[in-house]
Amino acid sequence: MSDTISGLSFEDALAELERIVRGLEGGQQKLEDAITCYERGTALRRHCEAKLAEAEARVQAIVEKSDGSLALKAVEQRA
Repeated sequence: MSDTISGLSFEDALAELERIVRGLEGGQQKLEDAITCYERGTALRRHCEAKLAEAEARVQAIVEKSDGSLALKAVEQRA
């Protein structure tokens, strides 16, 4: 679990998050390990949410012109 989360793709982060959830639901971990997994899971969830928000902004930036062609519109970056 020492991999940096920011370098993970959405799919990899989601897969790891699902493994963590299954492990926590199993209830077989020591308390300290469960807390560490929960903390990583929280960070993974935030990472996935950010990746989804980024993808949504990119999709919303695609607009159809009057001639039917597609173009990108400028999207304000969130702070």
